[in-house]
Amino acid sequence: MDPWVVAITGATGPVYAKRLIETLRLCGETICLVISGPGRRVVNDELGWALTGDIRDDREHIRSYCGYSPDEEGLSCYDWQDIGCCLASGSFRTRGMFVVPCSMATLAGIAAGSSRNLIERAADVTIKERRRLILAPRETPLSPIHLRNMLTLAEMGVYIAPPMPAFYFGPGSLDDLVDFFVKRVLSLAGMSNE
Repeated sequence: MDPWVVAITGATGPVYAKRLIETLRLCGETICLVISGPGRRVVNDELGWALTGDIRDDREHIRSYCGYSPDEEGLSCYDWQDIGCCLASGSFRTRGMFVVPCSMATLAGIAAGSSRNLIERAADVTIKERRRLILAPRETPLSPIHLRNMLTLAEMGVYIAPPMPAFYFGPGSLDDLVDFFVKRVLSLAGMSNE
């Protein structure tokens, strides 16, 4: 089965990405993960990870943090600066891409098609190949620039899904709020809410 691309960028909220990866794993999905340099700093600060920025050193730590055993398949990690890797090519088939959380810098780069790094290039490929792209922008308040970039992407068919808490279902914990959001983005990706 074709993999999902998951990207973590330098915005608050990588807990959503971690839960998304854990949920995709439980569903038997294959994941290609890319963490930007600023994203690495945020996961280290907010999740207590100890990533160095060298993907060769970080790969096994990331797999462990996301619940994978050393010999378990299903999660591949890529250097965010490696724009020559398979994720940068439309001939590499994926089911789609999640950018969770999505910084405004990454969102702007995707909207402009600048492809300055692997995350932006993989998103560009996802758009041009007409695959699902789901962005979870994290910023408040939003400036007119942010809103214009979101509108540009939405008009191309990109899903803009800010991780806004919902209270109508009576959450009892922060985990409930995180789970609700993850179920919502998986629904946007065409996956069931099982």
